[in-house]
Amino acid sequence: MADFTGTAPDSTMVLLDGKPFTTAQMKGKVTLVNFWATSCVTCVAEMPEIISTHNKFAAQGYDTVAVAMSYDPPAFVVNFAQSRALPFKVAIDNTGAVAKAWGDVKLTPTTYLVNKKGEIVKRYVGKPDFAALHALIEQLLAQKA
Repeated sequence: MADFTGTAPDSTMVLLDGKPFTTAQMKGKVTLVNFWATSCVTCVAEMPEIISTHNKFAAQGYDTVAVAMSYDPPAFVVNFAQSRALPFKVAIDNTGAVAKAWGDVKLTPTTYLVNKKGEIVKRYVGKPDFAALHALIEQLLAQKA
C-alpha cells in the first residue's frame, strides 16, 4: 500500500472529555496521530514509548492524539487512558469515520506524523522505530509553520 501522505484529512474526533478535536486544531504543531485499540498487543506495548515521546517534545510544540478504533469498547479505552495516566489527547472513533478519513485505517497500530502545516509526513503501520521517529520530530519542530 502506498504511503498515505499529503494534507491531513479534515476530520473531527471526540475526545474522552467529550470535546471535539479537529485536524484544523493541529496546525502550527507537529502532531502524532496514533490509531490503536486496547485489544492490540503491539499498541499496548508501544504506548509507554508514545508517552515518553510526547513528554519529551510537548513543550516544543508537539502534540499526540491517540484514536481508539470503533470496535474498541469505550469503557476499555477510558480505563486504559486513566490507569496509565495518558498525558495526551485520547479520542474514540465510535463510528469509524475518522479511520476511514485517514486512509481507511484497518490495521493497528497505524500512526501518522503531521507537520506544522497540517501535512502528513510519514505513516507507520506497526511499531515505529522510535529513535528515527524522534529524529524526524526534531527536524519537523525546527521548521517554520
